[in-house]
Amino acid sequence: MSNFRRLDLNLLRVLVAIQATGSVTAAGRQLTLSQPAVSHALARLREFFGDALFVRSPTGLHPTRLAGRIVPAVTAYLRALETALAEAGRFDPSTDPVFWRLSMSDLGEILFLPRLVAALRGEAPLAQVDNAGVPLHAVAGALEARDVDLAIGILAPAQRDLVGETLFRERYVAVTANSWRPAGRATRTLSPRQLAAASLAVASPTATYHESVQRLLDELGLAGRTVVHARHYAALPELVTTTDLLAIVPQMYGRAMGERWPVRVWQLPGEPLQYDVRMLWHATATHEPAHAWLRALVVRLFARAAPRLPS
Repeated sequence: MSNFRRLDLNLLRVLVAIQATGSVTAAGRQLTLSQPAVSHALARLREFFGDALFVRSPTGLHPTRLAGRIVPAVTAYLRALETALAEAGRFDPSTDPVFWRLSMSDLGEILFLPRLVAALRGEAPLAQVDNAGVPLHAVAGALEARDVDLAIGILAPAQRDLVGETLFRERYVAVTANSWRPAGRATRTLSPRQLAAASLAVASPTATYHESVQRLLDELGLAGRTVVHARHYAALPELVTTTDLLAIVPQMYGRAMGERWPVRVWQLPGEPLQYDVRMLWHATATHEPAHAWLRALVVRLFARAAPRLPS
């Protein structure tokens, strides 16, 4: 028998139709093909399998022993394929199991993951989520390989096959303990002099938020004022509430800290350094129903989720 990989799978539909109808002509009507086209397909099948497959009888075409073994398996295969294709065109979050692999930094886990999972537990109870936390330089490759379905953070679609959607524009703020007092007159916004006199704590995550804070410190001329470099943002609330340190964090995280810790949020001097928080995915996933549903959920939960504090 010839190599199966060389078989035109469209011929299998002809094989099943002839078995079901017992006639080349009737199989053509079922498949919307001409009688010569079906006869040609049958000839190719016979050549491939090295068997007559069907023999004439007074009641029509009857399968040979080989066809009798093959056709039920082919029929089951085609039905399974039709079912899979039909299911691929829909997604019911309330009943369909699905596994999503995301990429967020540790700050993304703090800010996004709890709300996202809470929504999934209510709307997609069979969903599973894994945060891969892929480093920024590897995000594009992970999306292309489909090792990651969706990345959220300071991201830009640098490749043509990546698609991005902005969720909101973010800026940095300063956070201190409630008891911390700047030198001189205190307002909502710290002056350059007040900020330059502070001792800083910053986080340097390795995933999708990258080195944004360090760039900000360089622009403000504060690189030498950093006392503590933490690997994770989760360490900052206790650091600032138990010491005299000032932390520079994204505004959304500053607001979240203020809801749970005795901290004060300050605006930074000068023009705010702003950046876009985006979700990023591979173009091949754009029209997948489950993926589209997940993206819509992320937009519903987080788009414009960080209104600016008054200056």
